[in-house]
Amino acid sequence: MSGHSKWANIKHKKAKADAARGANFAKFSREIIIAAKIGGGDLNGNFRLRTAVEKAKAGGLPNDTIKRAIDKGCGNLAGDNYEEITYEGYGAGGVAVFIEAATDNKNRTAGDIRSYFTKFGGNLGETGCVGWIFEPYGIIAIDKPQEKSKRSKEEVKMFDFDKLFEDSMEFDPIDVYEDTDEDDYKIKTSTENLEATAKGLENLGYTIKSAEATRIPSNSNEITDPAIAKKVLLLLEKLDEHDDVQNVYSNFEASDDIMASVDM
Repeated sequence: MSGHSKWANIKHKKAKADAARGANFAKFSREIIIAAKIGGGDLNGNFRLRTAVEKAKAGGLPNDTIKRAIDKGCGNLAGDNYEEITYEGYGAGGVAVFIEAATDNKNRTAGDIRSYFTKFGGNLGETGCVGWIFEPYGIIAIDKPQEKSKRSKEEVKMFDFDKLFEDSMEFDPIDVYEDTDEDDYKIKTSTENLEATAKGLENLGYTIKSAEATRIPSNSNEITDPAIAKKVLLLLEKLDEHDDVQNVYSNFEASDDIMASVDM
């Protein structure tokens, strides 16, 4: 897909592994707290909360932890007051990096993030320095049916890309495509149209695998030096592991040969 960076694919695979071992529990809880604080605790009336809860459940967050997070966001339980904030900067080789964080201590978070950039050959920049590169979109994922599943062959045959494409046109998507890396179908929308599209497809009988707001770089920075590529990857990984960091986006690109030569 145009605009997807090498880091986007790495991050997605890493997120699956992290979720499997519970490494994302703190991030899940913070997103639920913020979503509930902004839009209330009703999953049916708060799309952001609903998607946050679904993502948390898929990642193994216990139901009682989810409930406590919702209660904290709604003010029914005492909890930390998280604030959403973004950071922008350049990694080694001039790679653009955009960070979305949720923190109860901006000074601590900014200090940590600045130190990571410095350690791995980059620098934390001012607001707006790279943000224009990362355009906000909505991405809806729908599992491709498999004949080995419980679906009948007739159901599998009916559920094909052409049908999904035709049905999606009702909601004015930006793009509809097959993601071979994840073995699913994707519908790309504006962030404003994300909720309506997801609900519309559900009403047509589609099962939504995920529906979330994201940022896609409008250009890429291909790194051809393995040493620089390693610094960039270490920076992105360190940022992604920080509890206050919710999402990390980058326009980093590298060939498979370069990636294979990077010793992490």
